[in-house]
Amino acid sequence: MDEEGKKKKCSFGKEPSLYTVKAVFILDNDGNRLLSKYYDTELYPSMKEQKNFEKNVFNKTHKADNEIAFLEGMTIVYKSSIDLFFYVVGSAQENELMLMAVLNCLFESLNQILRKNVEKRSLLANLDGAFLVVDEIIDGGVILESDPQQVVEKVNYRTDDNTLSEHSVAQHITEKLAITTN
Repeated sequence: MDEEGKKKKCSFGKEPSLYTVKAVFILDNDGNRLLSKYYDTELYPSMKEQKNFEKNVFNKTHKADNEIAFLEGMTIVYKSSIDLFFYVVGSAQENELMLMAVLNCLFESLNQILRKNVEKRSLLANLDGAFLVVDEIIDGGVILESDPQQVVEKVNYRTDDNTLSEHSVAQHITEKLAITTN
């Protein structure tokens, strides 16, 4: 490739990267943060900057019927459910379909974990499971999984009898008892 061809290639945008997701956050219907993970530390390094960004995003999107917004040089895909707003943020050059796949996976995984009761109260009651879901889908901005069924299986989250931590402790004690009795 000659020098002019290299310049044209670079002028179309950045090189492809696995680091596609800049942030994920869930806000309530008043724009208050319930869950957030920022993967690009240079983007909004302080809590104050993050909350200002979330406020701007919420103000632009909470009354709109769209699924995508462009704000502050970012591509933002979003979805609302009852009293929650789900957001996935990528760079301006990011593929909206990939971001939407992450958003849909997040929503559907939480829908299964929360037993089709995706609302603020149930999300707050199962916030540990929600963070596990986000961590199974995205790691450091890299998309790991886009199949909600796989995410739910990997998380192995139980909302019925025990919370996740109680389940883990009970499971650990049962295993120790089994070892000592044999």
